[in-house]
Amino acid sequence: MNRRLAVWTRFRSSFGDYALITVGALMLAVNINLFLAPNDLAPGGVSGTSIIIHQFTGWPIGLTMLVLNVPLIILGFRALGGFRFLTRTLYAVLVYNLSTDVLARWMTGSWVTDDLILNALFGGVLAGLASGLVYRGGGSTAGTGILGRVLQIRTGIPVSQIYLLVDGSVVFVAGLVFGWDKALYALITLFVWGLATDYVLEGPSVVRTVFIVTDKPEDVGQAILERLRIGVTSWPAEGMFTHSQHTILFCTLSRPQEPDLRRVVTEMDPEAFLVTGHGHQASGGVFGPPRRIRRGRAGKERQVEIAQPQGEDKE
Repeated sequence: MNRRLAVWTRFRSSFGDYALITVGALMLAVNINLFLAPNDLAPGGVSGTSIIIHQFTGWPIGLTMLVLNVPLIILGFRALGGFRFLTRTLYAVLVYNLSTDVLARWMTGSWVTDDLILNALFGGVLAGLASGLVYRGGGSTAGTGILGRVLQIRTGIPVSQIYLLVDGSVVFVAGLVFGWDKALYALITLFVWGLATDYVLEGPSVVRTVFIVTDKPEDVGQAILERLRIGVTSWPAEGMFTHSQHTILFCTLSRPQEPDLRRVVTEMDPEAFLVTGHGHQASGGVFGPPRRIRRGRAGKERQVEIAQPQGEDKE
C-alpha cells in the first residue's frame, strides 16, 4: 500500500512538472513568433543568435536553436542534475524548438502591434513568465538559461544580471545587423525577461534558508546529501512544551530546488517540521557530489559536508 502510494505521488509530481514545462515551452515558441522574430528583436542567448542567423541564411529559427543547444545540454547534464535534468531539458528544448517552427507557418508578421516598444516589453514579460514555469518544472530551455542556473546556484547572482552579462555580446551583434535602435529595444526585452523570470522563479529574494525539525536526522540528512547534493548542518534541540529531544537540520538552496527538498523531506519523515526563509545572498560553501561525511558525537553540533569537486570555484 505504501509503495503504491509512493508511486502515485511520484507520478503526480512528475506530471505536474512536465505540465509546467510544456506550457512554458509553448509560451516561449509563441513569444518568438509573435513579438521577437517579426520585429527583428534578438535579446541575446540562443534564440537571439538564431534570429540573427535566420536573417542571413533563412534557416528555420527552431532548428537552428536545436543545433546550438546541443553543447549547452551536455554542460547542463554534467553540472545540473544528471539524467533527471537531461530528460526534462531535452523535453523542454524539443517542445520549444519544434513548436517555434510549426507555429511559424501560421504566425507570420506582427499580429498584435507594430509598436516596437510594446513588442519589446510584452516579449520580455511573456518570455520571463515562460522561462520561470520551465524552471519550476525542474527543466531548462538550455541556451543561456543553463549558464544562468549554474552561475546562480554557485554564486547567488540574480538571473537578471547573468542574462545581461552573458547575452550582451549577442545584442551587440544584433545592433550591427538590424540597427542600433532595435538593439536598444532588444536590451529592454532582455532586462524585462530577466526580471519576470526572477519573480516567477525566485520571488523578491535569491536564496532560501531551510530549517527542518526531525526525529530522523540521519535519513533526512543523507537523502538531502545524496539526492539534492546540498550541504546540511545539524544540531540537537528540545521542545519547550513537551521537552522531547529532536534534531534541527539547516541548509541553504536556490528557489528551483525548494520543491525537490520538500518532497525528499516528506518522503523520509512525514512528521518533520519544515520552515523556509528568504535570504538575499549566500557565499562560501560547496556544491557537488557527496564524497565525505563528517559527524560528531551525540549532543554536539554536527556538520555534514560535501567535498568540493575539482574545477569548481569557491568564494
